[in-house]
Amino acid sequence: MIYESSYDSGRLPYKPDLTRGYWAKPSDFIFTGISLVFRLDTFSLAWSLFTHVGCASILPYLISLFLFVVPIFIMQSFLGQFSSSGFISAFRIAPLFKGIGYVSLAVNFAVLTYYSIYAAVPLFYLINSLRPTLPWSCDGIKEWSNDFSKTELRHLCHLLSNDTPPSNFSWYLVHEIPSNLYIGTLFNNTILYDGVVEGHYFSWQLILCTLTVWAIITGLFYNWNKVEKLSSFLRYGIFTVLILLLITVIRFSFVPKNHWNSFYNFFIPDWEDITDSISNAGIFTISAFGVGWGTVISLASFNKFQTKIIQNSWTICLSQMLVFFAFAYIVYVTDTYFEDIKENYNESRSESYATISHMWALFLSTGSVMAEMSWPNLWCILYFTMLLIAALITMTISLLSTLQSLFDEFEILRYQKNEVTFIAIGVLTLSSLYTCSNKGTFFHFMISNDTMVTQISLNLLLLLVVLWIYGRVRFQRDIEFMLNQGIATWKIYMLRFVSPLCLISMLMVALGICAFQHIFFVDSFLPVIVALFLIVLPWLFVPGYMMYIISQTTGTVKTRFRRCVHPVDWYPLEMENRIRYEQVMRNEDMTHQLNPLDEETET
Repeated sequence: MIYESSYDSGRLPYKPDLTRGYWAKPSDFIFTGISLVFRLDTFSLAWSLFTHVGCASILPYLISLFLFVVPIFIMQSFLGQFSSSGFISAFRIAPLFKGIGYVSLAVNFAVLTYYSIYAAVPLFYLINSLRPTLPWSCDGIKEWSNDFSKTELRHLCHLLSNDTPPSNFSWYLVHEIPSNLYIGTLFNNTILYDGVVEGHYFSWQLILCTLTVWAIITGLFYNWNKVEKLSSFLRYGIFTVLILLLITVIRFSFVPKNHWNSFYNFFIPDWEDITDSISNAGIFTISAFGVGWGTVISLASFNKFQTKIIQNSWTICLSQMLVFFAFAYIVYVTDTYFEDIKENYNESRSESYATISHMWALFLSTGSVMAEMSWPNLWCILYFTMLLIAALITMTISLLSTLQSLFDEFEILRYQKNEVTFIAIGVLTLSSLYTCSNKGTFFHFMISNDTMVTQISLNLLLLLVVLWIYGRVRFQRDIEFMLNQGIATWKIYMLRFVSPLCLISMLMVALGICAFQHIFFVDSFLPVIVALFLIVLPWLFVPGYMMYIISQTTGTVKTRFRRCVHPVDWYPLEMENRIRYEQVMRNEDMTHQLNPLDEETET
């Protein structure tokens, strides 16, 4: 046996799960990889980045793909595919850093505690889209809001009806969007849109929707408890989302009065917008890896050993870019639609200036746009169904990758997969109920931003572990062996030196955003406490696991450290590939032994 076993270090060896299975079709990895861009929290948080930017971000986006997104995607795919294990056990490549996997585990569970809101809200709006009159239309708003002449709150319908503002209003009038205001009815209208949330109310409607979402997730894992079966649902679900997205983009393209001019402004923007689009591309390239961290590693672990991950990674990332711009166009049209209404109203009145407040543009603001379309109920049903399925797919993939990583790492859990799965879903269901309150519904934004910082930091550590601890030469040897093709050395060097610089710059930006969010919501300690327990404290796993594994290893301190950074049980799952890998390792070892002899002979 050429590779080092855990026995050599005084630890129990890794036992691979021979029953974990593979994708039903090789293309399932591509489709699930594309679906990682369905990270809807990113789209809903940064609507302003889309405003008047459009496809100006395509150039920095492509540069980002080339410099670090696709290379890191390939690296994560390599770890999962080569080891056939999730994001914890894959760190057999350098056991000292396996604590990174446990940080990822905590972050993934933290994300799942709040991400259900991105399925519950579309489900709530989908149910209300079945009503004869949409509640967020100008006719429906009268049922739950005061009459236009009596209300103290200005909203979009005042502009559409060219309503004269009351005399007690100042010249600067902020108008809310009805579909945004409607979610406030769930919390006794306590949500204010200036960053302050009054009181603490839970919505029984959102609680029921959240429980329904988790019930659907439970049913999926109960009926399709094998990856081969679950991949079929994911494949058809992703197809459905992409088809509905295409239909939505086509319909939204006819919203502007001059839709050809709208197309031109979006796809051929001004050159000065390219500078503004750099931050746009920087933030959204992180969504290529999905929510949490390590999902790509787990998804790739279901590939066959010689799956062409380089070609697949480029296919996935370029397809994600198209999906990204499809969602971006919807937000762009939504913003343009409101801007046109505002400008038309302001031109007709000189005594006041109206502006429109935005919140959750992709989720909520679009409802008021569709309310003014022909057949508004139909378009709302199709649109919110798309968002619901997209959120369910994201939650399913994240939960699948997290649970599989647990089963790969802890052999005892493999014999109780159903029990562990349903216990985890039950705990997540209870934990996610906090998002059904008026505070939780919006304060989880900060947790989402904090997880973005964690993602970037973990990718930086991954580059350190694979390319510096494990080593460039061994990484290049392993990936060439797995793919049975050569890899240019300059690509490895770019991944080793250029990609970290890009990630560091993005980390600085993300830290600034997080600091701003926490300062902005300084009146509440809830998001700070949640972020502390779910995001900050898990980082203690890294030094904690280092001390633990060193204590479990035999030898002197120096010997223990060297053994802990050396790969153990690092080999392919299937015996045929393992034998070939041993042969490659043996030949390489013989080459190293012959080189000193050759030098002595020459001397």
